[in-house]
Amino acid sequence: MQMRTHTCGELRITDVGMTVQLSGWMENVREVGAELAFVILRDFYGTTQLVIETAEMMAEIRALNKESTISVTGVVRERASKNPKIPTGEIEVVPMSIEVLGRCRYNALPFQINRSREADEAVRLKYRYLDLRNPEVKRNIVMRCNVVAALRAAMIEHGFLEITTPILTASSPEGARDYLVPARKHPGEFYALPQAPQQFKQLLMTAGFDRYFQIAPCFRDEDARGDRSPGEFYQLDMEMAFASQEDVFAVLEDVLPPIFAKYGKYHTASSAPFRRIPYREAMEKYGTDKPDLRIDLTVDDATDVMRGCGFGPFDGEDTVVKAVVVTDMKATRKQIDKLCADVEVISGAKPYWFRVEEDCSLTGGVAKFLQPRREEIVAALDLKPGCFVALAAGKRGAAIKTAGVLVKQLGLLCPEHMDAERYEFCWIVDFPMYEIGEESGELEFCHNPFSMPNGGLQVLRDAAEGRVDPLSITAFQYDLVCNGVELSSGAVRNHDPEIMIEAFQLVRLGEEDVKAKFPAMYNAFCYGAPPHAGIAPGVDRMVMLLAGEDSIREVIAFPMNKNAQDVMMGAPGPVEQKQLDELHIALVPVNPEN
Repeated sequence: MQMRTHTCGELRITDVGMTVQLSGWMENVREVGAELAFVILRDFYGTTQLVIETAEMMAEIRALNKESTISVTGVVRERASKNPKIPTGEIEVVPMSIEVLGRCRYNALPFQINRSREADEAVRLKYRYLDLRNPEVKRNIVMRCNVVAALRAAMIEHGFLEITTPILTASSPEGARDYLVPARKHPGEFYALPQAPQQFKQLLMTAGFDRYFQIAPCFRDEDARGDRSPGEFYQLDMEMAFASQEDVFAVLEDVLPPIFAKYGKYHTASSAPFRRIPYREAMEKYGTDKPDLRIDLTVDDATDVMRGCGFGPFDGEDTVVKAVVVTDMKATRKQIDKLCADVEVISGAKPYWFRVEEDCSLTGGVAKFLQPRREEIVAALDLKPGCFVALAAGKRGAAIKTAGVLVKQLGLLCPEHMDAERYEFCWIVDFPMYEIGEESGELEFCHNPFSMPNGGLQVLRDAAEGRVDPLSITAFQYDLVCNGVELSSGAVRNHDPEIMIEAFQLVRLGEEDVKAKFPAMYNAFCYGAPPHAGIAPGVDRMVMLLAGEDSIREVIAFPMNKNAQDVMMGAPGPVEQKQLDELHIALVPVNPEN
């Protein structure tokens, strides 16, 4: 390379005496005297110490601000004071000449590069190109590159073809808001950015491709969370023809554990087969359909034994009480109060608690209401001296949710109940096909409307004729969960038009509605589609877990902020009237009353 003979992480003691050329950013300057200074030069690969020993060189360095890019030609020599913490710590370079490649024109930086993660997130995102100079921040992006390469290699090894699908497509009800793109040549009409390649990959199976995958960009106009980036995200999208649920499981159970073990913060990952947990069992036992199996705590139903105890929150006619029992919990009252406060913030409901003393008496929290039926409670929950019991009460869904949060928070509080340093996978299976919509109060699809119901056409007909409760129908839908994080949803697809129409009729949509909403897929299936199944693990969430990060933005090179804004590029932003006119778009003031 013309601008360097070596990188800043490459030189070793065996290179002493060699004349070299290095290029990078001037990270730090430490002046010791009028003609002596130590300069840290940094590039993508590491750092090398330069030693300035002449007045001429000192003048050149003093004229530069930190983070200027320079090229240095000099001689390698052994360091008198070695630094064993860095690979180049045994050598230093004495410059013979310095060339300025890119001058930093600001005396003050928005943050110290090596401590950028301590800066305010808004500032980090505005100056993301500086934030990424921090080796710790850059490390996550490098890991992401390596993980994507490993995923791609593994999928190809399993016989999958990488096929790209369109970015400009038709709007389709996928469960979130679309990003719409106006069509200049078709006034009043719009493309949509795909929420997922769902229909395209199913059409590929219908077209006769056997195994498809891609590292697919997906676009959803939804709010941010710690594990969800607004706007766009990437997933390992895959589909298999002539395949069952078990075929999909077998592929991912072979692909993911070696990658997690190699690249993850923890080097232990579940081996195949991953544990399968039916949805309803997961909700009852763990309080969530995203259980963290590193935690050995579970949820018990305490409704019968708690009802009528005289404590108001436990006595409602439709009240459900859930209990989480922790053996030998050593937490202080201050820790318990904080636990309850945190659970209330997360779940929106107040938890309750009590302890079991050595004589099996109940103390603390709501114990005074429960003491009269102590023996009954101890027997029902199989309590032992030293047990701590956390309780959640309310309508069924609310109580289950609060209990799930209690399990998670108690696991974090009690390390003896959580084997934290491992990746624990599980499959959540047998999701309900239908649910009662919170807003409509009517039957709606619970998750993916294109899933094959357990029982096929017959169970749908039985439901339509009143012989089966639609809410009891389960689907061949499955979620892949790791350490309490949902990595992916998938399903065996409903590839039969007759079954598809019957499934939609239960939610008040007829054949014409199906044809209108999903014309390509419906028509393609009418030409004879193979049974097929697939899944799409989220790449961003996967890398977030591997890196041990709490925020997904730490593993994305240029993430948006929580308000779906790119503060670095100024997006979204206004455009010129000429552009709007070309697209036949008129901006209308929003009426706040509407």
